[in-house]
Amino acid sequence: MAYDEGLAERLREVLAGEPGVDERHMFGGLAMMVDGHLAVGVHRDALMVRVGADAHDRLLAEPDTRVFDLTGRVMRAWVLVDPPGCATDEDLRRWVGHGLAHARSLPPKTPATRKPRRAPADRKAPAPPKAPRGRRST
Repeated sequence: MAYDEGLAERLREVLAGEPGVDERHMFGGLAMMVDGHLAVGVHRDALMVRVGADAHDRLLAEPDTRVFDLTGRVMRAWVLVDPPGCATDEDLRRWVGHGLAHARSLPPKTPATRKPRRAPADRKAPAPPKAPRGRRST
C-alpha cells in the first residue's frame, strides 16, 4: 500500500462538488489539485496539506502534525497531519479548508503555464535510428 486508501476516499468525499479539483498521483501518494495548484493529498498514512510559508510554523504547532520531508529537506509550505489529527470528519474538513484556502489564494494556472505531463514509458515516441558507424579512412 503506497498510501492510505481509506483516507483518500474520505478526502474525495470532502472535496466532492468543489470546483476546479483534479486528482493526481504524485509523491508516491495522492494529490488533489485546485485550479492547477496542489492543495491537499495523502502521503503514506498522513494527510498532506499545502498551507503556505506564512502559516507553516503556526499550523505545525498543532497536535499530530509534522514537517513534510521527502528528501531530507523540510518543505516549508507543507504540513503532514498524522491519522489522529484528521480522525474525525470535522478535523479533516478543517485541514482541507487550510489547503483549499492556500491553493485558491494563488493565481489559477492556465493550460499554457501548466507543465506538460510526460507520456507513459510505453507510449513514448521511438528514438530516431542512429546513423551507422563506419570505418574511418586513414
